[in-house]
Amino acid sequence: MMQFAARGALQVPPAENIEILVYLAQHNKVFGELARMTLAGWDPKACLASASDPQTAPEVLDYFISPDNLRPKLLPGLLENPSVSEGQLAKLAVSASRETIEVMLKSPRVRSLTGVLEVLKTNPYLKREEADEIDGLGAAGSSAGAVASAETGDLAGPASAEPAVSETTGPQAEAAPAGAEQPDETVSTYLNEHAQEIAAEGEKPFQAVGGVVELLGPEYFPVIETAEVAEADSVAVSPPKAAAERGAAHSTAKRGPAGITTTLAERERKNTLQKINALDVKGRIQLALKGNKEERSILVRDGTKVVALAVLDAPKLSDGEVEQFASQKNVLEAVLRGIPLKRRFRKDYIVVRNLVSNPRTPLDLGLSLMKNLLIQDLKNLSMNKEVSDTIRKLALKLFKQKSEDASTHKG
Repeated sequence: MMQFAARGALQVPPAENIEILVYLAQHNKVFGELARMTLAGWDPKACLASASDPQTAPEVLDYFISPDNLRPKLLPGLLENPSVSEGQLAKLAVSASRETIEVMLKSPRVRSLTGVLEVLKTNPYLKREEADEIDGLGAAGSSAGAVASAETGDLAGPASAEPAVSETTGPQAEAAPAGAEQPDETVSTYLNEHAQEIAAEGEKPFQAVGGVVELLGPEYFPVIETAEVAEADSVAVSPPKAAAERGAAHSTAKRGPAGITTTLAERERKNTLQKINALDVKGRIQLALKGNKEERSILVRDGTKVVALAVLDAPKLSDGEVEQFASQKNVLEAVLRGIPLKRRFRKDYIVVRNLVSNPRTPLDLGLSLMKNLLIQDLKNLSMNKEVSDTIRKLALKLFKQKSEDASTHKG
């Protein structure tokens, strides 16, 4: 019967069939894959009807709007469905593809949701003219709000003057986004030294090495966990709706104070990412040189080399940060090469050890730094399967040599 249900062959209404398939796809380890395949080929009209219906089970809407399961034909219905929360639309906006962005910008509901539009502006695939269009929507919304306030007869003096202040300060805030202060000597020196590289990059937007999902963290993109086998298999003796309710309760139980704390931290990181996305190359360089630790940790992963390297010249950059950068696999090779060029970092043993152990470090750099490692670290490196065979073999050779030399000196 479970296999029959996973094939969508139950004699029940289409909406109920979809609800059963979604539950199996998310919570059943045995027939989940079959249910997902069935849903992927399910009748588009029936799926669109469910996606557009506010009465559709939340679990079904969550499944349809997930980036892994999203079908382009269902997107317009999901965007206009009031049961799909603004938070879900914001999550979609963060990593939306070009096709999805175009559909979202045509949606009347999305165009009225300021929060979703602000998140959409951080998407690296958003075109400049589309960002300008979003800014225009925001300005239109502000003007409409001011007119509405005037019509309703707001009596407070400061409140009535607020729209006028907003009109004068808004463009200025746009012209000088956060982090784009007047450059000091450190910034101006760096800009002058790398003027040609900066000019070559033009208006290249921020794009993190490794992608935005990895940068924000998996906590910002919740994944529905698979239920225990016993619980999933109990569908065979439970009515579909009861099973779906139990699945919803299971997913709710996963949320707790720790989850809320993580979400807040991820939101703070996303706010920093929003600020960075609003900056051009010069603005990001200035932030890399004068920003805080959180901003440096993001900008060192900028796909624009001249920005990422600026982090290494930041006056407030600590040895601990560089030790972490040296072990990261999601930075440009230029950053890993740039670290030992600074005498201060080349003298930090942990930095050297992390660079040699990092599989992303260029082979020639790893080989040149290896001679500085201690015996125990050479032994560990010779057994590290993440690094290349050349690194492992040379590490073993140096380990044996240093071990023999140590024995000789003791003798």
